[in-house]
Amino acid sequence: MQPFTTLTSTALPLRTENVDTDQIIPARYLTAVTQEGMGDGLFSWWRYSRDGSPNPDFVLNQPQYQGSEILVAGRNFGIGSSREHAVWALTQYGFRAVISPAFADIFYNNSLKNGLLPIRLPEDTVRSLLDLVEEAPKTSICIDLQKQTVTLPGLADSASGITETSWSFDIDPFRKQCLLRGLDDLGYLLDKEDQISAFEAAASL
Repeated sequence: MQPFTTLTSTALPLRTENVDTDQIIPARYLTAVTQEGMGDGLFSWWRYSRDGSPNPDFVLNQPQYQGSEILVAGRNFGIGSSREHAVWALTQYGFRAVISPAFADIFYNNSLKNGLLPIRLPEDTVRSLLDLVEEAPKTSICIDLQKQTVTLPGLADSASGITETSWSFDIDPFRKQCLLRGLDDLGYLLDKEDQISAFEAAASL
């Protein structure tokens, strides 16, 4: 898993609220047992027309947002089934963080375990960020996991209409350390292998 320390990227705006995991990755993709190629199915209900061609009206297909590694979404993102594939689809497409006012609990925890950073910010703040990246797609957003901050580097308040350019977010300390070090649950256990072996050896005496 790739360590997450800081990320500076443009952002893709998705205003839709109550996006469920079936909309993120439809059930027909769930037969896959690896993450490879999962990004092709991301938001496929909206992303592709009936004939399989890209839907030019959907934001994921718009050229100004290509390469964005941050998704700014409406509230209640990731509701519905507990499918881990939803997180795989987002990460395989290239997203490394999702900003929303609220996430479904299972999706939130799946994200943290798979290297995707879910950031909860106040609804007014997210609405302002959506307005900003829609009006100025080249706007950069900087996420610093160690400091637990989201900032808009170099943005002039008077030009953007945003009264704040830095926000703090909460994250579980254990999950934070795992993300900073690039460790999933198995990687965390393997990292403690020497300590586990020493404990077992001492216990057998």
